[in-house]
Amino acid sequence: MIQALIFDCDGTLVDSMFAHYSAWRGALVSQGVELDEQYFYRHAGTPSSRVIPMFAAQQGKEIDFRQALADKEQYFLDSIDLLKRIPHVVQIAENHRDKLKMAVASGGTRNLVHRQLQQIEVMDWFETIVTCEDTEYHKPDPHVFLEAASRLQVKPEHCRVYEDGEPGIEAARRAGMECIDIRKM
Repeated sequence: MIQALIFDCDGTLVDSMFAHYSAWRGALVSQGVELDEQYFYRHAGTPSSRVIPMFAAQQGKEIDFRQALADKEQYFLDSIDLLKRIPHVVQIAENHRDKLKMAVASGGTRNLVHRQLQQIEVMDWFETIVTCEDTEYHKPDPHVFLEAASRLQVKPEHCRVYEDGEPGIEAARRAGMECIDIRKM
């Protein structure tokens, strides 16, 4: 019996993946790194602190990740007003408000996740929001979802996750949670 719903943010609640890709692409150009779009999407849900340095290393580049992250966040925030809801997923959350416990569990940074949820006007719908700063291990590791379930005080097997990326789907499976791939809805 499902007692809680856990939503990924980027690409699940918020149509933001291209905005993230564009912001990273812009931030990395000054450091001589070209970001492959398919590589970026393949690693959706995995924190950028792992993905971006790994990608740069594959190109034989060493980057100043701190500077790249600051640049990326500014590019992203400059266009945040363009972000929209993913309607069919947000509708699910709206239909379950005040009926089931709900959380957001994201590989994104707290600042950007909060700003996106505020932009699409759903911030107060969730009892807790877990971001990459809240766990040591990240998707496809299950920690982000297990942390959300713990905060909601619901056993993992009673949680349903909504995800759009392979690392997140794998993380939900490893957590022992039911998972809905929103790309197939």
